[in-house]
Amino acid sequence: MRYFIELSYNGKAYHGWQNQPKAISVQETLEKAISVLLNESIAIVGAGRTDAGVHAKQMFAHFDTDVVFEAADLVYKLNSFLPNDIAIHQVFKVKPEAHARFDALSRTYLYRMVLQKNVFTFDQTYYVKQDLDVDAMNRASKVLFQYKDFKCFSKSRTDVKTYDCNIMEAQWFFKEDELHFIIKADRFLRNMVRAIVGTMVNIGLGKINEEAFHDIIQSKNRSEAGFSVPAHALYLIEVEYPNTIKL
Repeated sequence: MRYFIELSYNGKAYHGWQNQPKAISVQETLEKAISVLLNESIAIVGAGRTDAGVHAKQMFAHFDTDVVFEAADLVYKLNSFLPNDIAIHQVFKVKPEAHARFDALSRTYLYRMVLQKNVFTFDQTYYVKQDLDVDAMNRASKVLFQYKDFKCFSKSRTDVKTYDCNIMEAQWFFKEDELHFIIKADRFLRNMVRAIVGTMVNIGLGKINEEAFHDIIQSKNRSEAGFSVPAHALYLIEVEYPNTIKL
């Protein structure tokens, strides 16, 4: 049988989602826990790869096993077994061909910023000391809908076959004392969201304008885009799937 797991995690202690040869990852931690509880070697496949320090409010992964178990019981045992920074929300059966990565219709990320120093959220948000032109940043957000190729926002050394992404949503808005950026797409390149946010911060600071933003995207050159904002304020908040994957 193939199963999907829905989980969330605080990425502070992990070198990203994916297994690393000499660093602890969320994937490795979860695989070890499931393998112990099911008493067999279990490999899991995630919906995507979050970078070191990035969090997930909603992540999905799939695994295969012939071991019979009660889903609610496995959820309880995993939450007891796993460290406090990883939580399992549900485990459910899916069709044998269902795939956590390839069947995802969209992924949504949130980036949290503050414009005033906050002693309670400094490790969850990015503090920008200067004033930002949020209207200009939102105008730049709409520019993203005009393009598909986002190579300029991708890490240089990556093994992808295409840099095309279909961006469905991108906007800045205030939520209480925080400035949030929401972006939704069918897929994301490595470091893409953090590079987009960093470039838009430069727009908000008046360092570049909307025309220059067009030029950056058209250049397909990472060195033309802005800096990458810190990982600790980035959250994967939603992964969508077709209902047809479930049994």
